[in-house]
This record gives sequence, structure tokens and C-alpha cells, in this order.
Amino acid sequence: MVKPISDRLEKYTTICPEVLMVTLQTSAGEEDIVVIYGGFSSSLVKPTNFDPDVPVIEADATITSIDRLASPYNPDQPQYLQEGLSLTEMEKLLLASGL
Repeated sequence: MVKPISDRLEKYTTICPEVLMVTLQTSAGEEDIVVIYGGFSSSLVKPTNFDPDVPVIEADATITSIDRLASPYNPDQPQYLQEGLSLTEMEKLLLASGL
């Protein structure tokens, strides 16, 4: 069974010390930007639940793009490794990492 994409992205950031910026559309049609680092996710647009077992990225959300950034993340001078990855392109990185 394939794990939800949110779990796989969080796990990826524990294996590869990177920051992921995920732009998505929620099931309600709202745009959200989720930052994932060190195995944890946080929304930049709306409040994030305190319970880490509640996924920040809904199972039925549509991921529109993913940016990979170098860690540690500095919002004043972000260092992009790759910008605008599609979910298909990110899936290739996940599979290469065993996820």
C-alpha cells in the first residue's frame, strides 16, 4: 500500500535535509502553501493543527507545484535547489529515495 503523499513528503525531508514548499489547492478550492522540513508540515496560509497526526495536506488536495530549497531555510535569502516541480517529478525523487 502506498502511503499518502503528505507522509511521503515529510519522510523525504528526514532523509534529505531539504525544505519543501508545496503549493496546492484544497478540496474547497482554496490555495495553500505548505512548508515541510524535518518530517513536519506547516501551512503558511491557514492555522496548522497542533496534532502532528492530522495531515496538513488533505488527501484530496491537488498539488500544483513543489519547490526544493536548501536547509537551513533563510526566508530573506532562500536557496532554491529546484523550482516548480510537478507532483510527477517529485514522485521520481521519492521513489529514488525509497519512498
